[in-house]
Amino acid sequence: MIQASNIHKTFGSLEVLKGVDLHIKKSEVVSVVGASGAGKTTLLQILGTLDTADKQPLCDLKINGTRINHLKDKELAKFRNEHIGFIFQFHQLLPEFTALENVCIPAYIKKISKPDAERKAKELLEYLGLSHRVDHKPGELSGGEQQRVAVARALINNPSVVFADEPSGNLDSEGADNLHKLFFDLRDRFGQTFVIVTHNEELANMADRKLVMVDGKIVDEDK
Repeated sequence: MIQASNIHKTFGSLEVLKGVDLHIKKSEVVSVVGASGAGKTTLLQILGTLDTADKQPLCDLKINGTRINHLKDKELAKFRNEHIGFIFQFHQLLPEFTALENVCIPAYIKKISKPDAERKAKELLEYLGLSHRVDHKPGELSGGEQQRVAVARALINNPSVVFADEPSGNLDSEGADNLHKLFFDLRDRFGQTFVIVTHNEELANMADRKLVMVDGKIVDEDK
């Protein structure tokens, strides 16, 4: 599903990633852990095509068979919309839109018809236990409900892979536990691949594999 080779990233004189190599299989749930500043979020942003790696010999990134570093801007935006879902620590929902409307946005960008987008969004929200909240705006939802809406938004276009950056970092322990279990339910039901940056030890250890980052490199793998 994901093959990355010799990924470097430098900001000014600061070298954040120092030649990362990784391979993630379809339907794996992989956690990425490490101290603050280890490069976890930077790596996630590059794998998720939100940022680009430095140009280096043998640097390569392939997702679901597509070589990402060969795509032009419009091609990359189209690929991101169709193949990648994102879940952030702070849900990033648009406050003026309802839960249903927030979930539908990526589908509209993909030019899916409104009836089809709304039907799929309602199916996802029902699966996530939010069928009674489709017409509520984010300010009317609890933190856990907001994050589940964000999960539905990430899944609306049937992405090849979902990237999550501290997805439970803003939730209480019960909400975090429910979200963690949800990731594995989704993987089992839809075959989703998840790459999750987290400081939550329980979630990290639940994953099929745990990648440990230190000083811009992956230094250890568990499982």
